[in-house]
Amino acid sequence: MTTETKKETRGFETEAKQLLHLMIHSLYSNKEVFLRELISNASDAADKLRFEALSKPELFESDSEVKVQIEFDSDAGTITISDNGIGMSREEVISNLGTIAKSGTAQFLSNLSGDQKKDSQLIGQFGVGFYSAFIVASTVEVVTRRAGSPSSEGVRWVSSGEADYSIEQVEKEDRGTSIILTLRPEEKEFAQYYRLSNIVKKYADHISIPVMMLKQSFDQDESKEEKKAPEFEAVNAAKALWTRPRNELKDEEYVEFYKHVSHDFEEPLSWSHNKVEGKLEYTGLLYVPSRAPFDLWNRDGARGLKLYVQRVFIMDEAEQFLPLYLRFIKGVVDSNDISLNVSREILQKDPVVNSMRSALTKKALDMLAKLKKDEPEKYAKFWKEFGQVLKEGPGEDQGNKEKIAGLMLFASTHNSTPNQDQGLTDYVARMKPEQDKIYYVVAETVNTARNSPHLEIFKKKGIEVLLLSDRIDEWLMSHLQEFDGKKFQDIARGSLDLGKMEDTAEKEEQEKTEKKFEALTTRIKTQLESDVKEVRITHRLTDSPACLVVDDEDMGEQMRRIMEAAGQAMPETKPIFELNPDHPLIVKLDQEQDEERFGDLVSILFDQASLAEGRQLEDPGQFTRRLNKLLLEMCD
Repeated sequence: MTTETKKETRGFETEAKQLLHLMIHSLYSNKEVFLRELISNASDAADKLRFEALSKPELFESDSEVKVQIEFDSDAGTITISDNGIGMSREEVISNLGTIAKSGTAQFLSNLSGDQKKDSQLIGQFGVGFYSAFIVASTVEVVTRRAGSPSSEGVRWVSSGEADYSIEQVEKEDRGTSIILTLRPEEKEFAQYYRLSNIVKKYADHISIPVMMLKQSFDQDESKEEKKAPEFEAVNAAKALWTRPRNELKDEEYVEFYKHVSHDFEEPLSWSHNKVEGKLEYTGLLYVPSRAPFDLWNRDGARGLKLYVQRVFIMDEAEQFLPLYLRFIKGVVDSNDISLNVSREILQKDPVVNSMRSALTKKALDMLAKLKKDEPEKYAKFWKEFGQVLKEGPGEDQGNKEKIAGLMLFASTHNSTPNQDQGLTDYVARMKPEQDKIYYVVAETVNTARNSPHLEIFKKKGIEVLLLSDRIDEWLMSHLQEFDGKKFQDIARGSLDLGKMEDTAEKEEQEKTEKKFEALTTRIKTQLESDVKEVRITHRLTDSPACLVVDDEDMGEQMRRIMEAAGQAMPETKPIFELNPDHPLIVKLDQEQDEERFGDLVSILFDQASLAEGRQLEDPGQFTRRLNKLLLEMCD
């Protein structure tokens, strides 16, 4: 007896409409992924049932064996994918199928460009598996009942993927979900045994539950009177991939399993599969994606590994097993040492989890180091996508600071490209014999850094300098004091000290020059009293007349801008104004007797130095007037 109550038609939310439109217009070039996504969802439903049944065995009802079943009708052009997993209530159907219940949806949709190839990649990152059914189906019907609910509380959901869907209450004897696809005429090729079974073997061999299809009979002599009852057989291996020995697995299987756990449509860059035995027993399978998800910078977003305990699914996105700076890593961890009734709160306090976190973090970093060493082109792609996230590591993970630093890439004066392609190990290998520091400069862009006046003495002496321009770089360097025993030195901060790369004669000459220009530095300090902390002679410049330097204890300009943009009030700090005693302008300035002209020249030099640092002038109009006045005097 069917109970058809509460039948209504509801509209999709705006975001769901937009995604459905993209699906229906076949964004995916590989249409068979619809089956992979629906089987993956069915597998997740089975995992969730087994987990909830740990505390409520009655949820299994009369059948404790979970499976996925696929049936088809070639003549009618239909495919039915059924599971006896956890199922859904009416409210869950509306929430899961009528809306895109995922944070960052608006941001995701704003990134859609209209380029089908690019947009399909974005959708793969977003992970809207159910909606892929509309790639091949003109109508999708879902019949479901949540485990433990009475049979009268089944739900039927029907949609053609346009503006709305219908939902009604129906009778459903067995728990779980059936999805009935009515294929478009041009997609009826999928309603064939060999087509479906090949797709299952290709995409679902690695999942831990059987995918059943009606056994095919080829006995032409079988009489109609002796027809047997329908017999189903598993068409996949039905063994969780991570439990199988590595030497039995092919790369293709690892790739397909990654797509299953991550709902990504691109292949991973690398993976690491390890079984640990001894004091702790667990298996970890970690993947490095090839593309950053659209919500990578949402530090509060969902992240983490799929957690299994003794091959029983426990939770998605268990973030306790990897630090936040490795939030891009996907994969599975299966432990024999964690309780089956574990919760997120218990995970945070469990010493076993802490030990596993430490080991998995090391394994993830080792995987990246191997990728960097063996496949530099792939690593360059990784760094472009995830480098700035990895730079969060030294501030969050003191124990692995050196290892993380060894994974970093920077732009450098070693070559003329703007690319971040130079590692610290290579920098140290190129250091001059007497060099004991790793030098760097921070600026808004690589080009600004490359043209910084602070580089002039380093170019003259042939000393390599790292060019840092990511927003996180100044924060990074506040936590990364040294690498391989060599301290880092910001060449735009504090006094310049080249150590043994300056001989005694050079230092003595510098001291004489400083005394010679004492009167000039005092005179300029008086002129710029409100703008500078100190005025001094420098030997870091060879071409520029002056530059600005940040005092050792003060916040750099890049970090100040970030903090101010975040709405934080910053204490006032003043730069140090350094002069090049060998520059003709400074020599002439020392001889200038006209106080008004002297003041104009000093202000112009100070503003020029500010611009070279990427700073904004407090009064650009005044700078322009002074400069024009000087140019007119030159023309007279």
